[in-house]
Amino acid sequence: MKAHATAYNQRLLRGQSPTYERLQARFAEDGSVPDGQPHAVHCGWGRLLIGHTFPDPASLAAELVNEHPGERDIALYVAAPQQVLAQAPQHLFLDPSDTLRLWFSDYRPAQRVFRGFRIRRAQSDADWEAINQLYLKRRMLPIDPTRLTPRHQGGPVYWLAEDEDSGQVIGSVMGLNHQKAFHDPEHGSSLWCLAVDPRCTRPGVGEVLVRHLIEHFMSRGLSYLDLSVLHDNRLAKNLYAKLDFRALPTFAIKRKNGINQSLFLGPGPGAELNPYARIIVDEALRRGIDVQIDDADAGLFTLSHRGRSIRCRESLCDLTSAISMNLCQDKHLTHKVLSAAGLSMPAQQLAGSADDNDDFLQEHGRIVVKPVDGEQGQGVAVDLSTLDEVQQAIEHAHRFDSRVLLESFHEGCDLRIVVIGFEVVAAAIRRPAQIVGDGQHAIGALIEAQSRRRQAATSGESRIPLDHETQRTLHAAGVDYDTVLPAGQVLAVRRTANLHTGGHLEDVTDILHPVLADAAVRAARALNIPVVGLDLMVPAADQPEYVFIEANERVGLANHEPRPTAQKFVDLLFPHCQVLS
Repeated sequence: MKAHATAYNQRLLRGQSPTYERLQARFAEDGSVPDGQPHAVHCGWGRLLIGHTFPDPASLAAELVNEHPGERDIALYVAAPQQVLAQAPQHLFLDPSDTLRLWFSDYRPAQRVFRGFRIRRAQSDADWEAINQLYLKRRMLPIDPTRLTPRHQGGPVYWLAEDEDSGQVIGSVMGLNHQKAFHDPEHGSSLWCLAVDPRCTRPGVGEVLVRHLIEHFMSRGLSYLDLSVLHDNRLAKNLYAKLDFRALPTFAIKRKNGINQSLFLGPGPGAELNPYARIIVDEALRRGIDVQIDDADAGLFTLSHRGRSIRCRESLCDLTSAISMNLCQDKHLTHKVLSAAGLSMPAQQLAGSADDNDDFLQEHGRIVVKPVDGEQGQGVAVDLSTLDEVQQAIEHAHRFDSRVLLESFHEGCDLRIVVIGFEVVAAAIRRPAQIVGDGQHAIGALIEAQSRRRQAATSGESRIPLDHETQRTLHAAGVDYDTVLPAGQVLAVRRTANLHTGGHLEDVTDILHPVLADAAVRAARALNIPVVGLDLMVPAADQPEYVFIEANERVGLANHEPRPTAQKFVDLLFPHCQVLS
């Protein structure tokens, strides 16, 4: 037990929960709650209600029930949650999060220096926009900075991590000084809304943000830092355990709403689905559409509403005909159909004898090898310039299909355009997997660390394979797995930008050139497919030049959040079914 813990904290840490009346009397004695005034701090996404500053369970429950639409209030430090829940059981629920605390006397500074980014306060409109884009990627509520409790009245401070090279916001966290917020006699503080960009290649961003907050509040003479973390957030809990946070036996209560639905209804029927199927199931459930999981491992489910049933495998559904699906799967047929529609296509031929392959290589100088029927970037090798490379790539591609294609290689950016109901819904540049040197660790170790971050950010759907293609990319750059890169040096470790092999997306929907959007819709109509992901090589998303690469009949809609891909998909399936209020 810490010597500096007060009587309240000692009782709390022993699991003894004082009554509301005793808590209120204690805070009144300390002068920490002037005139018994309950305290609420607006954080931009909702309010933090300080549970032990409310005079009784009824008043706390009433304040939670009065939550503003579209926000998420949290009642923290609730000593007797059963008394609060009893006031409005139809509206309130016990948050399944754990509250953790770090006593600053236990804090140990970092032994490692993390480079490549800086931490600063959020100040400008551009900062708030960047933080909100980050939060939306992580399925968190955006901030309305106009609703924040002002800092001079004890409001929160948002900090952001900014990449020193690109200037992009790659992480954010919120901190609250309890002494300023509600005259806390315990001299505490708390951390909220920690988020790191899932595309981030800089190691240690989340840890540095937490440490920055700890050291900031330590310098203000405070005693501890509290935080709330979902009980099943293993990655975050590992970080907090590393920093010596300990479980605190106190509770939080929230209001039942659409945002919190998964927390009080439980995992639901889509819990075992992959992210690409789950995003559709979640959207269907929000509209009152019945969901039957047919095969969770395969991503198969059936949606039913008012006598209409549609079976789906992720975004592939009964509305896609077998012919349209086959036209996308067979890249040779895709090429023929889109060429006939007058769209710009690369030169292409089936792999044949070594002489035939060499003739194609000599004609185009640099080529691509891919299986005729393949997905997720399997068996694809790009930018090949020697016959030995071509023959090895063909042999590898034969593992995925007996037929192999040769295509002319085209420089540029890998653009994915999602078309649903013959309307462009999302567009993104796909970037290949890359790492950033730190001057200490070998490339192989950095790849493994980056792969773990990508797996965590994508629920295991994205990882960087240590295969022949990765090794070929490294050798072309004059390095190997054992090479130690200088600090700050960026290295692409794959040539293809497929998300399943560690790539990431940069949304370009708002700047997509009209010629590219029109070409994508024309391609969808030529294939007669209602939902499709079209891959193009372009010099830039806002320029009209393009070359089509392939079409994908099963699009990963979750990759394009916060674009409304799932909403548009369910609109297509059930056009008259709206979200339940």
